[in-house]
Amino acid sequence: MDALLQEYLPILVFLGIAIGMAVVMVAASYIVSRQKPDAEKTSAYECGFEPFEDARTRFDVRFYLVAILFIIFDLEVAFLFPWAVSLGDVGLFGFWSMVAFLGVLTIGFVYEWRKGALEWE
Repeated sequence: MDALLQEYLPILVFLGIAIGMAVVMVAASYIVSRQKPDAEKTSAYECGFEPFEDARTRFDVRFYLVAILFIIFDLEVAFLFPWAVSLGDVGLFGFWSMVAFLGVLTIGFVYEWRKGALEWE
C-alpha cells in the first residue's frame, strides 16, 4: 500500500503546484490591475453594444454541421497521440488497426467533401 501511495506522490505534487500557481496568478491580477468596472464591462454581452435582435432566432444549419464535423474529427485525431506514444508496444497488430481506423476516417472525410459539407457559400 505504501508503494502505491508513493507512485501517486508526483501527481499530488503536480496538482499542488498547479493549484498554487493558479491562486497566485488570480491574486496577482487583483493586486496589480485596476478594478474600475463600467457599464460596458458589466453588461451581459461581450461585444460592447446592446443586442438588436431576439436571441432565439434561427441559425443556419451549416453552423451546427461545421461544429459537429469539427468535434468528430478532433476526437478522432485525439486517438492518434496515445497510439503514437505506444507504437513500439502495440506491434504490427496495433499498427494495422490504426491504419484501418485512419482509412475509415479518410473515407468519411472524402464522403463529406464530395457531398459539399465543407463548402461555405
